Amino acid sequence: MGLLETTISGRKRRSSHAHVVAELGSAIVSGELAEGSILPGDNELSARFGVSRTVLREAMKTLTAKRLIEPKARVGTRVLPRDSWNFFDPDVLGWRCEAGIDHAFIDYIAEMRNALEPAAAAAAAVRATSDDIVALYAIAARFDDLSHTPETIAKVDLDFHLAVARMSGNPFMRSASALIEAALAISFQLSSPAASPEKIDEVASNHLRIAHAIASRDPAKAIAAMQHVIDVGKSRILGSMERTPDLENVAT
Repeated sequence: MGLLETTISGRKRRSSHAHVVAELGSAIVSGELAEGSILPGDNELSARFGVSRTVLREAMKTLTAKRLIEPKARVGTRVLPRDSWNFFDPDVLGWRCEAGIDHAFIDYIAEMRNALEPAAAAAAAVRATSDDIVALYAIAARFDDLSHTPETIAKVDLDFHLAVARMSGNPFMRSASALIEAALAISFQLSSPAASPEKIDEVASNHLRIAHAIASRDPAKAIAAMQHVIDVGKSRILGSMERTPDLENVAT
């Protein structure tokens, strides 16, 4: 087999692998494949997805690493209970969001953000370099644009929060970026501040307060400013859900 054929074959295998992982992972997290249930055998799954046993085994290894399934000799592959799932995994969190959200899920996300992001902001106030702070102010300035769409302002918001996580200098904070990204995606899908100039101004000033606190090397103010942004975002989501009840328990 030539180099081109080998490359194409490898891409197809990776694409097939991703498809199997996405289909089974989504089915597990949505409850279509119940916790504790045994997955169909390799032959049946290979036929269902039209993939080789090699690709299927690779997909099963990926799902095992995400703590969604557990292979057992002479028993089969069992779907693990929800409390075993790795919700810090970007795919698992994404599938959970796609399956639908409710008030409890919003509370859990905000609770985790409040446990992580204010601490990241405090650490950034201590460890950020001058270049880091200049870069953060540049991101904050991008909020101040009345022509924002929900997509563009969501991108600025994500860039800002991920920058703070990086500036913390803590690799564990940076590894929590999937949680931050999912939380912001939910927030802006359900209730975007781009809906009005007043809300854009509010978001811009709230994030600028975080940047000011970090730049002034004041961890306490950085914590308070970040907590305020998270709480405002949570309130905006819950308010939107109350005004439009059909948003609850529907996929995002």
